[in-house]
Amino acid sequence: MKKTATNSIVLGIAILATALLLVAQRPRSSGKHAVSLPGTQADMPFSRGIVAGNMLFVAGHAGYDDNGKLRPGGIGPETQSALEHIKQVVEAAGFQMTDVVSTTVYLADIAEWGDMNKVYKTFFPEPRPARAAIQVKLGGDARVEISAIAVKTR
Repeated sequence: MKKTATNSIVLGIAILATALLLVAQRPRSSGKHAVSLPGTQADMPFSRGIVAGNMLFVAGHAGYDDNGKLRPGGIGPETQSALEHIKQVVEAAGFQMTDVVSTTVYLADIAEWGDMNKVYKTFFPEPRPARAAIQVKLGGDARVEISAIAVKTR
């Protein structure tokens, strides 16, 4: 009888330890935190990205280089730069570009949609994210700005 009680206690402790381990490894569904990148301005009135649960919301990024200068060459190089910055935020948050489920592309001239697409499609494997593309007046001489939403499903 004593051996059975000891076995039951050991089994109970093992079950409790396993349950606690599973709870500790489960992604948190509440709370949020900002994603920051080295070298970014701390006084900006927005975050580069926000992780909320298993979702990441990436701020709009235009085609500027790391020195804050618009990348020369037009829509192609600007799109490349914008998506490189999005990729940096995605990876800094612990996500991958395959986790991106939606993007919004803001174009200064919708006629540049095709040239933007040539670069855009190189960043996203199939199935590509859902997307909206609209023409807007962007700040400065920027041709494109892109924002993204990513979701971890694993």
